[in-house]
Amino acid sequence: MQIQQNKSLKPYNTFGIDVNAKYFAAFESSNDLDMIFNNSDFQNLPKMVLGGGSNMLLVRDFDGLILKNGCRGIEIVEETKDFAFVEAKGGENWHEFVLWCLEHGFGGVENLSLIPGTVGASPIQNIGAYGVELKDVFFELSAYHISTQKIVKFDNESCQFGYRESIFKNTEKGNYIILSVIFRLTKQHHNLNVNYGAIQTVLTEKKITNPTIQEISNAIIEIRSSKLPNPAEIGNSGSFFKNPEIEANFFNELKIKFPNIIGYDLPNGKVKVPAGWLIEQCGWKGKRIGNTGAYAKQALVLVNYGNATGEEVWNLALMIQDSVKGKFGISISAEVNVIG
Repeated sequence: MQIQQNKSLKPYNTFGIDVNAKYFAAFESSNDLDMIFNNSDFQNLPKMVLGGGSNMLLVRDFDGLILKNGCRGIEIVEETKDFAFVEAKGGENWHEFVLWCLEHGFGGVENLSLIPGTVGASPIQNIGAYGVELKDVFFELSAYHISTQKIVKFDNESCQFGYRESIFKNTEKGNYIILSVIFRLTKQHHNLNVNYGAIQTVLTEKKITNPTIQEISNAIIEIRSSKLPNPAEIGNSGSFFKNPEIEANFFNELKIKFPNIIGYDLPNGKVKVPAGWLIEQCGWKGKRIGNTGAYAKQALVLVNYGNATGEEVWNLALMIQDSVKGKFGISISAEVNVIG
């Protein structure tokens, strides 16, 4: 394992923000982590784990040690008649893992196709899309506890999953490094979810009435590709804001003032309002300010047109938050982790 100094992080974040890390190391095992955390040169430095760099905005240089998760490998650890328990290492690319599952006929993650990032980051964010969240297929994870240097297992309940939330974003933030995740996937009688967003529309256009998990994945890849820019071409981190959840009474009041407002009833009695719709109504869709802006095809996505700094993008985010709050009285919070 090589430790590098003054390493540019531009290739390691999908926003393409050009900042430097004082130290940078890629680890492939818990033994590598033991070596790092027992090294007196690094004990007092701030540290940050980097997966695919797809859910972060780097505002300034990182004056510490970046740990790049390089743990790789996918294997079936247990099988029953109906389920496969698959373990994927934390450094595996998420979409490549989804494709691996589809190749083996395992269902449950097809709606999560083309989400950027790594397997290790997926439980932290409780990634979700098109009616499915990671918690729906999650079984267990193994994480390195930094202070004790022991490996600890977390089941579904102990992860305290919420909407784009987990214990690793809250009370245990910065205390663990996720080494691997075990998923409980279906081998037959797949629970197909095609009623969210434009999935059914795409399937109908293709005259598909009884879709396979592969066909659902293909539809979602088509939808996401049409709405979201390729980070290799335009720097971005996908959806920058969470969809806010508001009280039903407040939503009904807004419905009187804004008859076209969109909302989805939630089991907790609240209403989820698409942040992209709110932002678009405030005139931000396709608007460019300097080197950054809101994407022309999806207002929820903030982009780097080539030379934006993290501070420029964050200032844009703050302006968007203010305008949504001013027009609708709704606070929208960042889904992306802002570092710096």
